[in-house]
Amino acid sequence: MLPLWVSVVAATALAAPAPGTREQKLQVAQAPNVVLVASDSFDGRLTFQPGSRVVKLPFINFMKAHGTTFLNAYTNSPICCPSRAAMWSGLFTHLTESWNNFKGLDPNYTTWMDVMEKHGYQTQKFGKLDYTSGHHSVSNRVEAWTRDVAFLLRQEGRPVVNLIPDKNRRRVMERDWQNTDKAIDWLRQEAINYTKPFVLYLGLNLPHPYPSPSSGENFGSSTFHTSLYWLEKVAYDVIKIPKWSALSEMHPVDYYSSYTKNCTGNFTKMEIKNIRAFYYAMCAETDAMLGEIILALRKLDLLQKTIVIYTSDHGEMAMEHRQFYKMSMYEASAHVPLLMMGPGIKVNLQVPDFVSLVDIYPTMLGVYGHTCATVYMWRSENNFWELSLSFHHVSPRNQTQVVRTTRPVPLLTRPLLCPDCDPKETTEDLRYRMQKQGLFLFVYKPRAGKLNPKHSLKVTVRPGGACFFFVWLAF
Repeated sequence: MLPLWVSVVAATALAAPAPGTREQKLQVAQAPNVVLVASDSFDGRLTFQPGSRVVKLPFINFMKAHGTTFLNAYTNSPICCPSRAAMWSGLFTHLTESWNNFKGLDPNYTTWMDVMEKHGYQTQKFGKLDYTSGHHSVSNRVEAWTRDVAFLLRQEGRPVVNLIPDKNRRRVMERDWQNTDKAIDWLRQEAINYTKPFVLYLGLNLPHPYPSPSSGENFGSSTFHTSLYWLEKVAYDVIKIPKWSALSEMHPVDYYSSYTKNCTGNFTKMEIKNIRAFYYAMCAETDAMLGEIILALRKLDLLQKTIVIYTSDHGEMAMEHRQFYKMSMYEASAHVPLLMMGPGIKVNLQVPDFVSLVDIYPTMLGVYGHTCATVYMWRSENNFWELSLSFHHVSPRNQTQVVRTTRPVPLLTRPLLCPDCDPKETTEDLRYRMQKQGLFLFVYKPRAGKLNPKHSLKVTVRPGGACFFFVWLAF
Protein backbone atom coordinates (compact mmCIF):
# COMPACT_ATOMS: atom_id res chain seq x y z
CA MET A 1 0.00 0.00 0.00
CA LEU A 2 1.16 3.49 -0.73
CA PRO A 3 2.24 4.92 2.64
CA LEU A 4 0.10 7.74 3.98
CA TRP A 5 2.21 9.38 6.67
CA VAL A 6 0.73 11.03 9.71
CA SER A 7 1.67 14.19 11.57
CA VAL A 8 3.78 15.80 8.89
CA VAL A 9 4.17 19.53 9.05
CA ALA A 10 6.54 20.02 6.15
CA ALA A 11 7.67 17.52 3.55
CA THR A 12 11.44 17.38 3.54
CA ALA A 13 13.18 15.67 0.66
CA LEU A 14 15.85 13.39 2.13
CA ALA A 15 16.24 10.71 -0.49
CA ALA A 16 14.64 12.00 -3.67
CA PRO A 17 17.04 12.87 -6.48
CA ALA A 18 17.31 16.52 -7.46
CA PRO A 19 14.89 17.81 -10.12
CA GLY A 20 16.26 17.62 -13.65
CA THR A 21 18.82 14.86 -13.07
CA ARG A 22 18.75 11.73 -15.20
CA GLU A 23 17.86 9.60 -12.19
CA GLN A 24 15.00 11.90 -11.25
CA LYS A 25 13.58 11.98 -14.78
CA LEU A 26 13.62 8.19 -14.94
CA GLN A 27 11.95 7.94 -11.53
CA VAL A 28 9.14 10.33 -12.50
CA ALA A 29 8.64 8.69 -15.89
CA GLN A 30 7.89 5.41 -14.12
CA ALA A 31 5.60 7.01 -11.54
CA PRO A 32 1.81 6.68 -11.73
CA ASN A 33 -0.63 9.44 -12.58
CA VAL A 34 -2.63 10.94 -9.71
CA VAL A 35 -6.22 12.21 -9.66
CA LEU A 36 -7.50 13.89 -6.49
CA VAL A 37 -11.23 14.61 -6.22
CA ALA A 38 -12.05 16.80 -3.20
CA SER A 39 -15.66 17.61 -2.38
CA ASP A 40 -17.05 19.99 0.22
CA SER A 41 -18.99 18.98 3.35
CA PHE A 42 -19.03 15.21 2.84
CA ASP A 43 -19.52 13.25 6.08
CA GLY A 44 -16.79 10.61 6.15
CA ARG A 45 -18.98 8.20 8.12
CA LEU A 46 -20.99 7.55 4.95
CA THR A 47 -18.05 5.62 3.48
CA PHE A 48 -18.29 2.67 5.88
CA GLN A 49 -20.89 0.79 7.94
CA PRO A 50 -23.35 1.63 9.34
CA GLY A 51 -23.47 5.10 7.75
CA SER A 52 -23.11 3.73 4.23
CA ARG A 53 -26.53 2.04 4.46
CA VAL A 54 -28.45 5.31 4.29
CA VAL A 55 -27.62 6.23 0.68
CA LYS A 56 -26.42 4.49 -2.48
CA LEU A 57 -22.84 5.52 -3.30
CA PRO A 58 -21.77 3.06 -6.02
CA PHE A 59 -18.48 4.69 -6.98
CA ILE A 60 -17.31 5.19 -3.41
CA ASN A 61 -18.14 1.50 -2.94
CA PHE A 62 -16.12 0.76 -6.09
CA MET A 63 -13.12 2.55 -4.60
CA LYS A 64 -13.57 0.65 -1.34
CA ALA A 65 -13.55 -2.69 -3.17
CA HIS A 66 -10.60 -1.80 -5.39
CA GLY A 67 -8.55 0.21 -2.95
CA THR A 68 -8.02 1.37 0.61
CA THR A 69 -10.44 3.20 2.93
CA PHE A 70 -9.19 5.20 5.91
CA LEU A 71 -11.75 4.81 8.68
CA ASN A 72 -10.41 7.57 10.92
CA ALA A 73 -9.62 10.45 8.58
CA TYR A 74 -10.20 13.96 9.95
CA THR A 75 -10.07 17.53 8.81
CA ASN A 76 -7.46 19.81 10.32
CA SER A 77 -10.06 22.52 10.72
CA PRO A 78 -13.77 22.03 9.99
CA ILE A 79 -14.26 25.07 7.80
CA CYS A 80 -13.47 25.42 4.10
CA CYS A 81 -10.43 27.68 3.66
CA PRO A 82 -8.44 26.63 6.76
CA SER A 83 -9.00 22.96 5.97
CA ARG A 84 -7.91 23.34 2.36
CA ALA A 85 -4.92 25.44 3.38
CA ALA A 86 -3.78 22.53 5.54
CA MET A 87 -4.36 20.01 2.76
CA TRP A 88 -2.47 21.97 0.10
CA SER A 89 0.43 23.01 2.36
CA GLY A 90 0.90 20.00 4.62
CA LEU A 91 0.89 22.42 7.57
CA PHE A 92 -1.34 22.33 10.64
CA THR A 93 -3.72 25.22 11.19
CA HIS A 94 -1.64 26.94 13.86
CA LEU A 95 1.19 27.12 11.31
CA THR A 96 -0.88 28.39 8.37
CA GLU A 97 -2.65 30.76 10.80
CA SER A 98 -5.79 30.30 8.73
CA TRP A 99 -8.44 30.79 11.38
CA ASN A 100 -11.41 31.54 9.16
CA ASN A 101 -12.48 31.63 5.54
CA PHE A 102 -10.82 34.95 4.80
CA LYS A 103 -7.28 33.94 5.78
CA GLY A 104 -5.61 31.14 3.86
CA LEU A 105 -2.28 30.57 2.15
CA ASP A 106 -0.39 33.21 0.25
CA PRO A 107 -1.20 32.90 -3.47
CA ASN A 108 2.48 32.17 -4.14
CA TYR A 109 2.77 29.43 -1.52
CA THR A 110 4.45 26.25 -2.80
CA THR A 111 1.87 23.47 -2.68
CA TRP A 112 2.37 19.75 -3.24
CA MET A 113 1.18 20.26 -6.83
CA ASP A 114 3.88 22.87 -7.40
CA VAL A 115 6.52 20.45 -6.11
CA MET A 116 5.23 17.65 -8.33
CA GLU A 117 5.27 19.96 -11.36
CA LYS A 118 8.86 20.93 -10.54
CA HIS A 119 9.76 17.25 -10.53
CA GLY A 120 8.31 16.62 -13.97
CA TYR A 121 4.58 16.05 -13.55
CA GLN A 122 2.02 17.62 -15.88
CA THR A 123 -0.52 19.34 -13.61
CA GLN A 124 -4.06 20.67 -13.92
CA LYS A 125 -6.74 21.99 -11.56
CA PHE A 126 -10.49 22.41 -12.04
CA GLY A 127 -13.26 23.56 -9.75
CA LYS A 128 -13.21 24.73 -6.16
CA LEU A 129 -9.80 25.51 -4.67
CA ASP A 130 -10.46 27.94 -1.80
CA TYR A 131 -7.11 27.65 -0.01
CA THR A 132 -5.71 31.16 -0.56
CA SER A 133 -6.46 34.38 1.33
CA GLY A 134 -8.96 37.07 0.38
CA HIS A 135 -12.19 35.21 -0.29
CA HIS A 136 -15.63 34.94 1.31
CA SER A 137 -17.55 37.65 3.16
CA VAL A 138 -16.39 40.84 4.82
CA SER A 139 -17.70 39.46 8.13
CA ASN A 140 -14.89 36.93 8.12
CA ARG A 141 -12.38 39.77 8.16
CA VAL A 142 -13.78 41.41 11.26
CA GLU A 143 -15.27 38.58 13.31
CA ALA A 144 -12.19 38.41 15.53
CA TRP A 145 -12.85 41.99 16.61
CA THR A 146 -16.42 41.30 17.71
CA ARG A 147 -15.83 38.39 20.03
CA ASP A 148 -16.75 40.10 23.29
CA VAL A 149 -19.93 41.89 22.25
CA ALA A 150 -22.93 41.36 24.55
CA PHE A 151 -25.22 40.06 21.81
CA LEU A 152 -25.27 37.35 19.17
CA LEU A 153 -25.92 37.69 15.45
CA ARG A 154 -27.54 35.01 13.37
CA GLN A 155 -25.13 34.33 10.54
CA GLU A 156 -27.13 31.81 8.53
CA GLY A 157 -30.66 31.34 7.28
CA ARG A 158 -32.83 28.66 8.81
CA PRO A 159 -31.99 25.29 7.17
CA VAL A 160 -34.62 24.35 4.58
CA VAL A 161 -35.07 21.88 1.72
CA ASN A 162 -35.90 22.53 -1.91
CA LEU A 163 -36.95 19.74 -4.27
CA ILE A 164 -36.90 19.59 -8.05
CA PRO A 165 -39.86 17.23 -8.74
CA ASP A 166 -38.22 15.54 -11.70
CA LYS A 167 -37.22 11.87 -11.58
CA ASN A 168 -35.00 12.37 -14.64
CA ARG A 169 -33.14 15.49 -13.45
CA ARG A 170 -29.61 14.19 -12.85
CA ARG A 171 -27.59 17.39 -13.11
CA VAL A 172 -28.69 19.57 -10.22
CA MET A 173 -25.42 21.27 -9.25
CA GLU A 174 -24.61 22.61 -12.72
CA ARG A 175 -21.29 24.28 -11.85
CA ASP A 176 -19.86 21.08 -10.39
CA TRP A 177 -21.00 19.11 -13.42
CA GLN A 178 -19.40 21.68 -15.72
CA ASN A 179 -16.10 21.39 -13.87
CA THR A 180 -16.36 17.61 -14.00
CA ASP A 181 -16.90 17.84 -17.77
CA LYS A 182 -13.84 20.10 -18.09
CA ALA A 183 -11.72 17.59 -16.18
CA ILE A 184 -12.91 14.74 -18.41
CA ASP A 185 -12.28 16.77 -21.57
CA TRP A 186 -8.75 17.48 -20.35
CA LEU A 187 -8.17 13.78 -19.78
CA ARG A 188 -9.46 12.94 -23.26
CA GLN A 189 -7.77 15.72 -25.19
CA GLU A 190 -4.50 16.35 -23.33
CA ALA A 191 -3.60 13.91 -20.59
CA ILE A 192 -3.97 10.90 -22.86
CA ASN A 193 -1.18 12.28 -25.07
CA TYR A 194 1.34 13.02 -22.33
CA THR A 195 4.57 11.05 -22.19
CA LYS A 196 5.09 12.16 -18.59
CA PRO A 197 2.73 11.35 -15.68
CA PHE A 198 0.07 13.86 -14.72
CA VAL A 199 -1.67 14.99 -11.56
CA LEU A 200 -5.27 16.23 -11.86
CA TYR A 201 -7.27 17.97 -9.13
CA LEU A 202 -11.06 18.36 -9.25
CA GLY A 203 -12.74 20.43 -6.54
CA LEU A 204 -16.50 20.01 -6.05
CA ASN A 205 -18.82 22.26 -4.05
CA LEU A 206 -21.33 19.51 -3.33
CA PRO A 207 -22.66 18.35 -0.96
CA HIS A 208 -22.29 21.81 0.58
CA PRO A 209 -25.74 23.43 1.10
CA TYR A 210 -26.86 26.02 -1.45
CA PRO A 211 -27.12 29.80 -0.81
CA SER A 212 -30.41 31.06 0.67
CA PRO A 213 -30.81 34.71 -0.43
CA SER A 214 -34.50 34.66 0.54
CA SER A 215 -33.42 34.41 4.19
CA GLY A 216 -32.56 38.10 4.39
CA GLU A 217 -29.52 40.32 4.77
CA ASN A 218 -27.39 37.80 6.66
CA PHE A 219 -28.26 34.86 4.42
CA GLY A 220 -25.76 32.06 4.13
CA SER A 221 -25.91 28.64 2.54
CA SER A 222 -28.74 26.86 4.30
CA THR A 223 -30.73 25.27 1.46
CA PHE A 224 -30.50 21.52 0.92
CA HIS A 225 -31.41 21.21 -2.74
CA THR A 226 -31.84 18.11 -4.90
CA SER A 227 -34.11 16.31 -7.35
CA LEU A 228 -36.32 13.24 -7.11
CA TYR A 229 -33.70 11.36 -9.13
CA TRP A 230 -31.20 11.62 -6.29
CA LEU A 231 -33.71 11.48 -3.46
CA GLU A 232 -34.68 8.00 -4.62
CA LYS A 233 -31.11 6.88 -3.81
CA VAL A 234 -31.77 7.54 -0.10
CA ALA A 235 -33.13 4.90 2.29
CA TYR A 236 -35.64 7.04 4.21
CA ASP A 237 -36.42 4.30 6.73
CA VAL A 238 -32.76 4.09 7.76
CA ILE A 239 -32.41 7.81 8.53
CA LYS A 240 -32.06 8.45 12.25
CA ILE A 241 -33.45 11.50 14.01
CA PRO A 242 -30.62 12.81 16.23
CA LYS A 243 -31.32 13.44 19.88
CA TRP A 244 -31.12 17.05 20.98
CA SER A 245 -30.44 18.53 24.38
CA ALA A 246 -32.85 21.13 25.71
CA LEU A 247 -31.66 24.66 24.99
CA SER A 248 -31.35 25.32 28.72
CA GLU A 249 -29.03 22.31 29.10
CA MET A 250 -26.71 23.09 26.20
CA HIS A 251 -23.13 24.11 26.81
CA PRO A 252 -22.63 27.82 25.92
CA VAL A 253 -20.43 26.98 22.94
CA ASP A 254 -23.00 24.52 21.63
CA TYR A 255 -25.77 27.06 22.14
CA TYR A 256 -23.74 29.74 20.38
CA SER A 257 -23.25 27.45 17.39
CA SER A 258 -26.93 26.55 17.23
CA TYR A 259 -28.00 30.18 17.56
CA THR A 260 -25.71 31.60 14.88
CA LYS A 261 -26.76 28.77 12.56
CA ASN A 262 -30.42 29.64 13.15
CA CYS A 263 -31.25 26.26 14.67
CA THR A 264 -32.68 27.25 18.06
CA GLY A 265 -36.24 27.44 16.75
CA ASN A 266 -38.76 24.61 16.57
CA PHE A 267 -38.22 21.84 14.04
CA THR A 268 -40.58 18.95 13.48
CA LYS A 269 -39.19 15.43 13.15
CA MET A 270 -40.24 15.45 9.51
CA GLU A 271 -38.30 18.68 8.88
CA ILE A 272 -35.18 17.19 10.45
CA LYS A 273 -35.54 13.93 8.54
CA ASN A 274 -36.06 15.76 5.25
CA ILE A 275 -32.98 17.94 5.76
CA ARG A 276 -30.92 14.82 6.40
CA ALA A 277 -32.46 12.98 3.43
CA PHE A 278 -31.79 15.87 1.06
CA TYR A 279 -28.21 16.07 2.29
CA TYR A 280 -27.70 12.36 1.61
CA ALA A 281 -29.19 12.84 -1.87
CA MET A 282 -26.64 15.60 -2.49
CA CYS A 283 -23.93 13.13 -1.45
CA ALA A 284 -25.27 10.69 -4.05
CA GLU A 285 -24.89 13.36 -6.75
CA THR A 286 -21.32 13.97 -5.55
CA ASP A 287 -20.60 10.25 -5.86
CA ALA A 288 -21.86 10.33 -9.46
CA MET A 289 -19.34 13.04 -10.39
CA LEU A 290 -16.54 11.01 -8.83
CA GLY A 291 -17.86 8.12 -10.91
CA GLU A 292 -17.67 10.09 -14.15
CA ILE A 293 -13.94 10.64 -13.54
CA ILE A 294 -13.37 6.94 -12.78
CA LEU A 295 -15.32 5.85 -15.87
CA ALA A 296 -13.39 8.29 -18.08
CA LEU A 297 -10.06 6.96 -16.77
CA ARG A 298 -11.16 3.40 -17.45
CA LYS A 299 -12.42 4.22 -20.96
CA LEU A 300 -9.10 5.90 -21.78
CA ASP A 301 -7.15 2.91 -20.44
CA LEU A 302 -5.63 5.14 -17.74
CA LEU A 303 -7.26 3.70 -14.63
CA GLN A 304 -4.67 0.98 -14.05
CA LYS A 305 -1.92 3.63 -14.35
CA THR A 306 -3.54 6.18 -12.04
CA ILE A 307 -3.84 6.59 -8.28
CA VAL A 308 -7.31 7.99 -7.53
CA ILE A 309 -7.90 9.73 -4.20
CA TYR A 310 -11.22 10.98 -2.88
CA THR A 311 -11.63 13.19 0.19
CA SER A 312 -13.47 16.27 1.48
CA ASP A 313 -12.51 19.43 3.35
CA HIS A 314 -14.90 18.65 6.24
CA GLY A 315 -18.24 17.03 6.97
CA GLU A 316 -21.79 18.31 7.55
CA MET A 317 -23.75 18.35 10.80
CA ALA A 318 -27.09 17.78 9.01
CA MET A 319 -29.05 18.67 12.17
CA GLU A 320 -27.01 16.58 14.60
CA HIS A 321 -26.55 18.40 17.93
CA ARG A 322 -29.13 20.96 16.74
CA GLN A 323 -26.80 22.27 14.03
CA PHE A 324 -26.24 22.13 10.32
CA TYR A 325 -23.15 23.24 8.39
CA LYS A 326 -19.69 22.52 9.84
CA MET A 327 -17.57 24.59 12.30
CA SER A 328 -17.73 21.90 14.97
CA MET A 329 -15.51 19.09 16.22
CA TYR A 330 -18.38 16.65 16.41
CA GLU A 331 -17.92 13.58 14.22
CA ALA A 332 -20.42 14.72 11.58
CA SER A 333 -18.38 17.88 10.98
CA ALA A 334 -14.79 16.70 11.52
CA HIS A 335 -14.80 13.18 10.05
CA VAL A 336 -13.93 13.20 6.34
CA PRO A 337 -13.81 10.50 3.67
CA LEU A 338 -10.41 9.32 2.48
CA LEU A 339 -10.24 6.57 -0.13
CA MET A 340 -7.38 5.62 -2.45
CA MET A 341 -7.03 3.12 -5.26
CA GLY A 342 -4.51 2.46 -7.99
CA PRO A 343 -1.10 0.90 -8.61
CA GLY A 344 0.68 -0.07 -5.39
CA ILE A 345 -2.40 0.35 -3.19
CA LYS A 346 -3.93 -2.69 -1.50
CA VAL A 347 -7.48 -3.58 -2.46
CA ASN A 348 -10.47 -3.98 -0.16
CA LEU A 349 -8.47 -2.75 2.82
CA GLN A 350 -9.79 -0.68 5.73
CA VAL A 351 -7.14 1.21 7.68
CA PRO A 352 -8.06 2.20 11.26
CA ASP A 353 -5.06 4.52 11.81
CA PHE A 354 -5.73 8.18 12.50
CA VAL A 355 -4.89 10.37 9.53
CA SER A 356 -5.76 13.92 8.52
CA LEU A 357 -5.69 16.14 5.46
CA VAL A 358 -2.11 17.34 6.07
CA ASP A 359 -1.12 13.79 5.13
CA ILE A 360 -2.13 14.45 1.53
CA TYR A 361 1.03 16.53 0.99
CA PRO A 362 3.67 13.91 1.85
CA THR A 363 1.58 11.16 0.25
CA MET A 364 1.53 13.03 -3.05
CA LEU A 365 5.28 13.47 -2.95
CA GLY A 366 5.70 9.83 -1.99
CA VAL A 367 4.05 8.81 -5.26
CA TYR A 368 7.27 9.56 -7.15
CA GLY A 369 9.78 8.68 -4.43
CA HIS A 370 10.03 11.73 -2.18
CA THR A 371 10.88 10.77 1.40
CA CYS A 372 9.17 12.86 4.06
CA ALA A 373 10.51 12.94 7.57
CA THR A 374 9.76 16.24 9.30
CA VAL A 375 7.33 15.45 12.11
CA TYR A 376 5.52 17.96 14.24
CA MET A 377 5.83 17.30 17.97
CA TRP A 378 3.29 18.90 20.27
CA ARG A 379 4.45 19.90 23.73
CA SER A 380 2.08 19.70 26.68
CA GLU A 381 1.89 22.33 29.37
CA ASN A 382 3.87 20.26 31.86
CA ASN A 383 6.67 19.49 29.40
CA PHE A 384 5.47 16.03 28.39
CA TRP A 385 6.27 15.41 24.73
CA GLU A 386 3.66 13.58 22.74
CA LEU A 387 3.10 12.99 19.03
CA SER A 388 0.06 14.97 17.90
CA LEU A 389 -1.79 13.61 14.91
CA SER A 390 -3.71 16.79 14.33
CA PHE A 391 -4.50 20.25 15.56
CA HIS A 392 -7.84 21.84 14.92
CA HIS A 393 -9.17 25.34 15.26
CA VAL A 394 -12.50 26.68 14.12
CA SER A 395 -12.54 30.46 14.27
CA PRO A 396 -11.66 33.37 16.55
CA ARG A 397 -15.24 33.41 17.86
CA ASN A 398 -15.60 29.71 18.54
CA GLN A 399 -12.31 28.20 19.62
CA THR A 400 -12.06 24.44 19.50
CA GLN A 401 -8.90 22.45 19.81
CA VAL A 402 -8.21 18.74 19.47
CA VAL A 403 -5.23 16.69 20.50
CA ARG A 404 -5.21 13.00 19.70
CA THR A 405 -2.96 10.49 21.42
CA THR A 406 -1.75 7.14 20.16
CA ARG A 407 -0.60 5.52 23.39
CA PRO A 408 -1.47 5.59 27.12
CA VAL A 409 -0.14 8.70 28.83
CA PRO A 410 -0.55 10.20 32.31
CA LEU A 411 -3.70 12.20 32.89
CA LEU A 412 -2.10 15.58 32.33
CA THR A 413 -5.05 17.60 33.59
CA ARG A 414 -4.77 16.56 37.22
CA PRO A 415 -2.09 19.10 38.19
CA LEU A 416 -3.97 21.78 36.28
CA LEU A 417 -7.55 21.08 37.29
CA CYS A 418 -7.62 19.19 40.54
CA PRO A 419 -4.33 18.39 42.30
CA ASP A 420 -6.12 16.55 45.13
CA CYS A 421 -8.55 14.52 43.00
CA ASP A 422 -8.88 10.79 43.36
CA PRO A 423 -6.60 9.20 40.73
CA LYS A 424 -9.31 6.58 40.15
CA GLU A 425 -11.92 9.12 39.09
CA THR A 426 -14.04 8.18 36.09
CA THR A 427 -14.33 9.99 32.79
CA GLU A 428 -17.72 11.31 33.86
CA ASP A 429 -16.18 12.74 37.04
CA LEU A 430 -13.62 14.56 34.93
CA ARG A 431 -16.30 15.76 32.51
CA TYR A 432 -18.37 17.17 35.38
CA ARG A 433 -15.41 19.03 36.89
CA MET A 434 -14.44 20.52 33.55
CA GLN A 435 -17.97 21.71 32.86
CA LYS A 436 -18.00 23.50 36.20
CA GLN A 437 -14.94 25.40 35.01
CA GLY A 438 -16.53 26.37 31.71
CA LEU A 439 -14.86 23.59 29.71
CA PHE A 440 -16.46 20.82 27.73
CA LEU A 441 -14.84 17.40 27.50
CA PHE A 442 -15.46 15.00 24.65
CA VAL A 443 -14.02 11.52 24.62
CA TYR A 444 -13.86 9.90 21.20
CA LYS A 445 -13.76 6.14 20.87
CA PRO A 446 -11.35 5.09 18.11
CA ARG A 447 -13.01 2.87 15.53
CA ALA A 448 -10.08 0.48 15.81
CA GLY A 449 -9.84 -1.59 18.97
CA LYS A 450 -12.01 -1.83 22.03
CA LEU A 451 -12.70 1.01 24.42
CA ASN A 452 -10.54 0.42 27.47
CA PRO A 453 -11.82 2.36 30.52
CA LYS A 454 -8.42 1.98 32.16
CA HIS A 455 -6.65 4.00 29.51
CA SER A 456 -5.57 7.47 30.48
CA LEU A 457 -6.85 10.60 28.85
CA LYS A 458 -4.82 13.44 27.50
CA VAL A 459 -6.39 16.85 27.90
CA THR A 460 -4.98 20.32 27.42
CA VAL A 461 -6.54 23.10 29.41
CA ARG A 462 -6.06 26.75 28.66
CA PRO A 463 -7.69 29.47 30.78
CA GLY A 464 -10.20 31.97 29.56
CA GLY A 465 -13.70 31.46 28.26
CA ALA A 466 -15.83 28.48 27.45
CA CYS A 467 -14.11 26.21 24.98
CA PHE A 468 -14.46 22.69 23.68
CA PHE A 469 -11.67 20.23 24.34
CA PHE A 470 -11.95 17.00 22.42
CA VAL A 471 -9.89 14.12 23.73
CA TRP A 472 -8.97 10.79 22.27
CA LEU A 473 -8.61 7.69 24.41
CA ALA A 474 -5.07 6.49 24.18
CA PHE A 475 -4.80 2.94 22.92
